[in-house]
Amino acid sequence: MEIAIIAHDGMKAEMVQFLNKNKPLLDKEHIQLVSTGTTGSKAEKAGFKVNKMLSGPLGGDAQIAARVAEGKTQMVFFFKDPLASHAHEADINMLIRVCDVHNVPLATNSATAELLLQAISQQP
Repeated sequence: MEIAIIAHDGMKAEMVQFLNKNKPLLDKEHIQLVSTGTTGSKAEKAGFKVNKMLSGPLGGDAQIAARVAEGKTQMVFFFKDPLASHAHEADINMLIRVCDVHNVPLATNSATAELLLQAISQQP
């Protein structure tokens, strides 16, 4: 299962904390992480193997949306910063729309991401 991880600047530390908390599940052989560039670099520094795309504002959000549309990415964790404005808001909305169109689970905060991981950890 490929899981995309994306986090706005104000949420990157929370993403890394979430990844570390769930390391035993995320390190399993059947889980692959893909990410936007900067988030992926932070995850790599924390010891995770990540397939990095471009930075979000430079097209990384669109690259991950393409992976969702192609059926390569089955789950997206996009920790959005609700208190900041983002110049690439159109890309963010496009990614959310593509997840909806292709019925791919999308978590925009750690509480929802935790529930999604609990669901896959209980799969046989």
